Amino acid sequence: MPTDRRTLVQSIVGLVLGTIALMVVIAFALLAGEQTRMRAGALNMAQDTRLAASALLRGMVDAETGQRGYLLTGDKKYLEPYNEAQFTVSDRLKGLEQDLAAEGQPSDLHALNNLIAEKLSELHQTVSLVEAGDSAAALARVRDNRGKLLMDRIRDRLQPISDAADQRIMKLTGDLAFSALMLRYVTGTGAVLALILGLTSIVTVRRYLNDLRTAHGELEAFNQTLEQRVAARTLALTRANEEIQRFAYIVSHDLRAPLVNVMGFTSELEHGLAVCQREAPKLMGATWDKAEGREMRAAVSEEMPEAIDFIRSSTRRMDGLINAILKLSREGARVLAPEPIDLATLFDQTVSAVGHQIHDKGVEVLIHKPMPDIVSDRLALEQIIGNLIDNAIKYLSPSRPGRVAARAFLQSGQVVIEIQDNGRGVAANDLQRIFELFRRAGAQDQPGEGIGLAHVRALVRRLGGDIDVDSQTDVGSTFRIVLPRQLGANPQENG
Repeated sequence: MPTDRRTLVQSIVGLVLGTIALMVVIAFALLAGEQTRMRAGALNMAQDTRLAASALLRGMVDAETGQRGYLLTGDKKYLEPYNEAQFTVSDRLKGLEQDLAAEGQPSDLHALNNLIAEKLSELHQTVSLVEAGDSAAALARVRDNRGKLLMDRIRDRLQPISDAADQRIMKLTGDLAFSALMLRYVTGTGAVLALILGLTSIVTVRRYLNDLRTAHGELEAFNQTLEQRVAARTLALTRANEEIQRFAYIVSHDLRAPLVNVMGFTSELEHGLAVCQREAPKLMGATWDKAEGREMRAAVSEEMPEAIDFIRSSTRRMDGLINAILKLSREGARVLAPEPIDLATLFDQTVSAVGHQIHDKGVEVLIHKPMPDIVSDRLALEQIIGNLIDNAIKYLSPSRPGRVAARAFLQSGQVVIEIQDNGRGVAANDLQRIFELFRRAGAQDQPGEGIGLAHVRALVRRLGGDIDVDSQTDVGSTFRIVLPRQLGANPQENG
């Protein structure tokens, strides 16, 4: 087996094993997400139970307060909370029973129901006596402490329900914090694996592209009698390149599905966190600011938000890398379509397309004409010129008005295109790095993943040419593209 073929197989095996490992990580992430969802649901039910118990007790207290106010003043406006309780207490008791049943907690509230009915009856009797004009008898009933004893017994029935709900809330909040931590570690591991797989794919593609260019150079030195050998070698390398491009596309496409799942479970985790942050301080009351609530406060205000931010940042980075791999693999698979192109018209159209940016930034753009005609792939040339002009406008120097100039001419039977700007420029040690995938030079104050110039160089080389740059920091840059005048006339074409 040839060395390059064996290396390819080893790379594919490594990528497949890495993909399997990533899928295992995603499975753990799904499990952690499901646990988070279930715990968030249980937390909501415990909170509902706590609120229902509080609302029931508050309704009874309001009813008693209204009764006392009416007994003391004889003013019926004090009976409003009492009258309201006649209609709402029963519904609140039923709601509490339903919430307890939904949680799977003991829900036999028969004794509590009897106490509430007895208390409401006692309130009704005193109110009726006042309405009949016998205030003294009503006050005597209040002074016998029967009503107070009933309220104390109602509180004694409701307090254990509230305390148990509080304990469940604290436990579930801690469980949610643990789930968030686990999801953070699992997602981080997945992000690292995805990054390794993506970079491995890129390195493999670049290595075989370099091998292909080297092979073309060697073929030029062969004698014309070796045409069949040259054709066979070119065909083998082309097939290897296509195989790597297809594999990069498949791997990158398959990575997107688990990434979407991670994003979805992150949103569920975020929703659960929002519920905790909103309700926990109210439900815990004074305990929230004491030592008992310190762990919960740290979980919902620091640890869980930090975990979610880490997940969001990792998934965004993964998504950018996957998009870059997909873009390069798609471009490498596209069939070139040579056609006659008027370079001057192409430059005019490109400048017109970014006219609003040129106007907003006050950039002067000069297109030196005439320009030679060329037979090449229109879409590739549009992307090359558009990307370089867009970069020239984007990376202006703040110390002077922007100026961009473009020219094209024939040299040794080839078309040379130069695009010059007076922008920030590039440091000498970064001149070649700017053409590398995911590498950016200078201040990182513009959006992007670092694939623009790498994409341009890949397109130029597919058209059978090459690109270079001459630049000085804070002076400007000149990008120089050399292309065959007719696509197919250069042995490098489609490399």
